[in-house]
Amino acid sequence: MTRSFLAGLAAGAAGTTALNLVTYLDMVVRARPASTTPEATVRRTEELTGTELASGGPDSEEASNRRSGLGALLGIAAGLGTGAAYGLVHRRLDGVPLVLRAVGVGLAANVGTTGPMAALGISDPLSWSSSSWVSDLVPHLAYGLTTAAVVEMMSDR
Repeated sequence: MTRSFLAGLAAGAAGTTALNLVTYLDMVVRARPASTTPEATVRRTEELTGTELASGGPDSEEASNRRSGLGALLGIAAGLGTGAAYGLVHRRLDGVPLVLRAVGVGLAANVGTTGPMAALGISDPLSWSSSSWVSDLVPHLAYGLTTAAVVEMMSDR
């Protein structure tokens, strides 16, 4: 079990790198800005918990910088956690084609990041345009393919 967990964790790290690569390439190609939803999620969590990230108040540069860092760390944690979970269950999916497992892992990571944002009222995926969906799903599918492939390569079959 520990080996499967660690393989999934490593695969999740590789998948997170693939997701970031595809996301940043999209930003370069389409000249689109970075998403602000991770920082907004951190800010909403601050509001709900009554915490402040900086002594200068919620609108200070220090608080903004911490939100930015925490938003990125939440994405990394989601990628590592999804990968670790997949590492623990991947053997139960023997017989399922790798591409289907990859899509499942990618969608799980997508729900793991989009779900909290929707629950906190930061974003409403039901109102997204098709280009917004593509911008969100394609990197997550890259995550899923990379994560599933790395776990497969690391398995001791």
